[in-house]
Amino acid sequence: MAEPRTTLFIQSRTTDLGPVTVAYERKGTGESVVLLHGLGSHRLVWEPVVPLLTEDREIIAMDLPGFGESPDLNPGTPQDLDMTVAWLGSVFAALGVERPHVVGHSLGGLIALRLGQAGLARSVTALAPAGFWTGVERRYAYAVMNAGRQGARLVPQQALEVLVRNPRARAALASTLYGRSGLCPQHAAVRRTLRESAAFKAALRAGRAPVLFTGDIRDVPVTVAWGTRDRLLLPRQAGRVRAMIPNARLVPLHGCGHGPMRDAPELVARTILRATGSEKWSPLRLGHVGG
Repeated sequence: MAEPRTTLFIQSRTTDLGPVTVAYERKGTGESVVLLHGLGSHRLVWEPVVPLLTEDREIIAMDLPGFGESPDLNPGTPQDLDMTVAWLGSVFAALGVERPHVVGHSLGGLIALRLGQAGLARSVTALAPAGFWTGVERRYAYAVMNAGRQGARLVPQQALEVLVRNPRARAALASTLYGRSGLCPQHAAVRRTLRESAAFKAALRAGRAPVLFTGDIRDVPVTVAWGTRDRLLLPRQAGRVRAMIPNARLVPLHGCGHGPMRDAPELVARTILRATGSEKWSPLRLGHVGG
């Protein structure tokens, strides 16, 4: 039986920013690991991975403002990466975690790297981080995301729920995000987060900045993992991360698409445990997956 979820809320404040309220879940014991989701997503994207981590790590999965259950930032508040790093630092303080391990996916991966650069993370694990694209690659990714959001808004929820009962239809809907789309369950395929994310457009605007990450990350262990079948942010972008952060450890997630947490949760969990210095990351414990 699945463990019941308990949504918690915490409010923090920085000198230059009004109050920020974040929805989160906190489970497990050990060193703290913060999980950050991607654009148009929410903390539940980590559901398949969290149970594999909580024996050895305290997991804090949160909804970024304007996504999931977190209210959006106040109107007029800048939603750029510098401000995101500032309010996340205040959230960490409010949660009582000093320099947690930070794991992020896509947009969350870019944010995790910036947190590491700011000295706010003990280690960084970035799964297919956004922002290392060319102009053409960014426009392609944006077109895919906008099309997915528009489609989610046009198809009535009831009709979508009927559609995803067909395994082939469900696999087709999930093929952009997952390398093993046939494994995507019905409840994941019909979630409304993409169409209901209040901060979706603001996040896209922020992503058009000419430079989203520059420089190195020193004195913080960095792991960058990328699905070999990622059709949204192409795997070749990992080389650009490595060029900026020469000491980063690159991990290919074989057979995974842009959402490796569902494609291969054990592989992702093993990657996180190793990246956060756990002695329990061994393949003998988690099983061999991913090819």
